[in-house]
Amino acid sequence: MPVKRLLANQDRKFRLLFEQHPQPMWIVDAATAEFLAVNAAASALYGYTSEEFTSMTLDVVEAPEEAGRFLEELRSASRPAASAWHHRDCGGRLIDVEIAVHEIQYGGRTAALAVVMDITGRRQLEDQLHQAQKMEAVGMLTGGVAHDFNNLLTIITGYSQLILAKAPRDDPSRHSAEQILRAAERAGELTSQLLAFSRRRTAQLKPLDLNAAVASLSTMMKRLIGEDIELRLALGEELGRVMADSGQVEQVLLNLAVNSRDAMPEGGVLTIETVNATVERDPHGRTPALKSGSYVLLMVSDTGCGMDEATRQRIFEPFFTTKSAGAGTGLGLFTVAGIVKRSGGAVDVLSSPGGGTCFQVYLPLVDRKVAVGPPAPRITAECGAETILLVEDEEMVRALVREALEAKGYRVLEAADPAQARALADACRDKIHLLITDVVMPNASGHDLARALLRRRPDIKVLYISGHSESAIQRRGVKRRHVAFLPKPFTPAALASKVREVLEGDDKARHAGE
Repeated sequence: MPVKRLLANQDRKFRLLFEQHPQPMWIVDAATAEFLAVNAAASALYGYTSEEFTSMTLDVVEAPEEAGRFLEELRSASRPAASAWHHRDCGGRLIDVEIAVHEIQYGGRTAALAVVMDITGRRQLEDQLHQAQKMEAVGMLTGGVAHDFNNLLTIITGYSQLILAKAPRDDPSRHSAEQILRAAERAGELTSQLLAFSRRRTAQLKPLDLNAAVASLSTMMKRLIGEDIELRLALGEELGRVMADSGQVEQVLLNLAVNSRDAMPEGGVLTIETVNATVERDPHGRTPALKSGSYVLLMVSDTGCGMDEATRQRIFEPFFTTKSAGAGTGLGLFTVAGIVKRSGGAVDVLSSPGGGTCFQVYLPLVDRKVAVGPPAPRITAECGAETILLVEDEEMVRALVREALEAKGYRVLEAADPAQARALADACRDKIHLLITDVVMPNASGHDLARALLRRRPDIKVLYISGHSESAIQRRGVKRRHVAFLPKPFTPAALASKVREVLEGDDKARHAGE
């Protein structure tokens, strides 16, 4: 076969392989960065036709921060076999690609054959994994901080209440103590919200007045959205109650308010409305979770930039955000949707570019007469003379609890750890009526201590206290629904009431937990 014909066949085979290869490929001049040829897969990835490609240079697809880098690497003696790049398609969308480069001769010119792999999806998955790992770390940190914070709040609220109990009505220090107590109570609510956000606190569903929740949070929302945004409330009359966690409902309101604020950088109006609603079917056909029934409808509307349909369909996805890098996590609306779903409701959004946005949160209406749980046991007295074994590793909390209990007439044996508690119990010849123990302590847990003491003293009752997260408590074998439990922070009054409830209550307080 003549050499010329042989070369023509080889050239045809090369072009066939090049054109039909499933991987994007292009050839660029090594000196001028002009595209000399591209295959169909490259046209599909970047959105340019082959004619458009061959009229351009490489800088058209390179991200601005990487302009010129390709040629530099091509000329480098230590050029990597493959490297990652940020490129732009014809619509300006950034894509992540990995490129393997081979130097070739093409049409008598020194050129680079590039084999391109689109790794945008892989990078997104990696970013999501990193975000999830960061959120897990934040959750662990939140749980630890909440424990320490709750111990401090127990001390602050406790001694504030002790001061109020002793101070005369006309004592000028009463007002200061009352303000300290209110601030500490609010701080305790914020800690609870942090635990809910990190999913380290189980939702406490109770009948909730949504109007009261909105009104109480309005001052904070005004500070949050700024002076250039007007906050309007339109709260419905005779609004039904919803079964929800008050802290999580506040979180929903705050997240939606922040989302609206960011949509109105030049100012605007944020409107929060509530109304009773009866749904016979999903009014917009977009929320299959919305069943027929009676609801309380919470609407959060803004006069902001709005969003297109493609964005609207994705806003509740985890890690999806339209904000610039570092300005948002993509978890705010995802968290809202999760909270509403766990409350038995559904959330929808109405929006159009330039027409503002309205989030519609449907929460199931409950009968105002619904029983939340068994009636609280009748407490015959606040004081007592029983013997209590107190185990708490935080010295100041232990001192506060001992002082509060002794003021009510109890005899208190105090221990700083489970080993000391067991020694005290062994040495005590009298009946110990109640064990009050922290759940999480060094060396051994309160759960292990309670089980050990119950084997020796089967008539002892147990009250657990803790400022740790729900998950941390459960890991120590304590399920709050099955035992007597008092969460930190608590006041001396709450402690006294709970102690009498346990001492006069049923056998639940004799269970060490499962």
